[in-house]
Amino acid sequence: MRVDIVSLIEQVVSGLGFELVDFELSPKGRLLRVFIDIERGITVDDCATVSNQLTRVFEVENVDYDRLEVSSPGLDRPLKKKADFERFAGQEIQLRASLPINNQRNFAGVLNGLRDGAVVLTTDKGEVLIPFDEIEKARLVPKF
Repeated sequence: MRVDIVSLIEQVVSGLGFELVDFELSPKGRLLRVFIDIERGITVDDCATVSNQLTRVFEVENVDYDRLEVSSPGLDRPLKKKADFERFAGQEIQLRASLPINNQRNFAGVLNGLRDGAVVLTTDKGEVLIPFDEIEKARLVPKF
């Protein structure tokens, strides 16, 4: 069900001109959380537009759920796709690797894009290359 619903959501969201950043499904599948973005930033009206469209599509496709939440990814946006690591180059991120790299799994530093399938991160200890496939999670660090 998850793959079908993600592709359905991605189709609706991109059709409206937005980017699907992330999707969460509660353990029992009753709560659907959709995180969208667009270069100019997300407004409440954007969330309402996507929510209304998804509600209609879910009704037609017989998707069973109790609650749908549509929101922006926030200032600490998760980085999921290779394109995210290119787009946000130059910004500070926090990253967790699935396997230790030099006895370390948690990293913080400035993102320098991708090189040969690895995320390039400049940390206090110098440049670190983390294979994209070994990234458990990564987020932007907001600046205030």
